[in-house]
Amino acid sequence: MFGISLAEFFVIIVVGILVIPVRNWPDVARFLARVVKFIRGIIWKITDATEKIKTQIDLEKPIDDLIKTTTDDILADFSTPKKRVSKKKTSGRKK
Repeated sequence: MFGISLAEFFVIIVVGILVIPVRNWPDVARFLARVVKFIRGIIWKITDATEKIKTQIDLEKPIDDLIKTTTDDILADFSTPKKRVSKKKTSGRKK
């Protein structure tokens, strides 16, 4: 948890309990609750933003593939010579 061990965390809690007067404990608890709520809100916003970015990237990838294949097809058509089809004249009669 944030690079500190469980024992160090308990030492910080015990020191906090000994240093902070009893009458201020409710205020400290409210403050810590607000801090935790604020941090959770930030984490949710970051998670939501990363999910939106991931979704957008996933949506753009097929479009990029489509553009690349279409471009490759067009360039291949330009680079390969086509056979000319000769038109024969018909007399105009149907059999």
